[in-house]
Amino acid sequence: MKSVESARTAPRGPGQAPPMTSEKPAPPTRPARRNRDWVHGLLMSAPAVGGLVAFVGIPFGYAVVLSFYNVRLGSPLEPTFFGLEQYRRLFTDPDLSGPFLRALVNNLTFALVVVPLQTGLALALAILLNRKLKAIGLFRSFFFMPVVFPMALVAVIWRLILARSEQGMLNSVLDVLSFGNWGAFDWLGDATTAMASIIVLSVWQGVGFQMVILLAGLQQIPTELYEAAELDRASRWQQFRHVTLPGIRGTLVFVALLTSVLSFRVFDQVYVLVRGGGLDEDATRTVMYQAVTTAFDQNNIGQASAITVVFFLIVVILTLVQRRVVRPGNED
Repeated sequence: MKSVESARTAPRGPGQAPPMTSEKPAPPTRPARRNRDWVHGLLMSAPAVGGLVAFVGIPFGYAVVLSFYNVRLGSPLEPTFFGLEQYRRLFTDPDLSGPFLRALVNNLTFALVVVPLQTGLALALAILLNRKLKAIGLFRSFFFMPVVFPMALVAVIWRLILARSEQGMLNSVLDVLSFGNWGAFDWLGDATTAMASIIVLSVWQGVGFQMVILLAGLQQIPTELYEAAELDRASRWQQFRHVTLPGIRGTLVFVALLTSVLSFRVFDQVYVLVRGGGLDEDATRTVMYQAVTTAFDQNNIGQASAITVVFFLIVVILTLVQRRVVRPGNED
């Protein structure tokens, strides 16, 4: 035993291997802080999750329940259980399916135009304003200002711009540019230009929000990449293609998805302009507008709830497809 103990405590010479012992090294202990990370994350996300459940989840669940009943607003009769009758009528009854399908086509047309147009314009503005110039903050605030205005106010302003009479701002400008040869044109009442007018209004009001998000993404790209590209004599287009776009790909995908969701829920501008008079209702009717008019003009809460549920499922499917197609390459 003494020889073993002396071998353990004896000094080792250079190059001599340490003696083998029967003691096992203690397993590495995981920091307690990591064990509490999920608790901290849950606590920080609790207000947002609670608000989402309270103001989105519960009302939507209630709408799903109402879609199975015949509920009339202000009716003295008790709600009766309809089962899937509201959904069947929505696709088989010509009086209901016709306006619904027309509204769905208008929504898809609006989204197909607004998403690439607004995203591309926001990217162009973000690149233009991502410069170190004097008073650049003033220009950024100027382009972001329409986002602050309520959509109802924006719709009223654009109704004055697109007014049918010769006093309408757009007609007046075109009349001056054409030396008096341009007459009064009904931009909102004509079926060929009504949806285009809503698209222009919506893009003008919302492009500043997407611009700010993309501007933040552009400012995260290291300047060393652009310097290396200049040393390689890359043109501006090559820098944009090989440095800028890969650097903001994730941000660009997020902006496209956000714009898609917002474009499908278009309602305010259509409602204000239709109620204010002058807007072609059939050419600009959206699904949200159809649901609101069904609920409060026809007092049919059950049918409006069914429209909302069906439209929600359509938007979710389209969003998942788009997310699958345009997802960043670094995701699984």
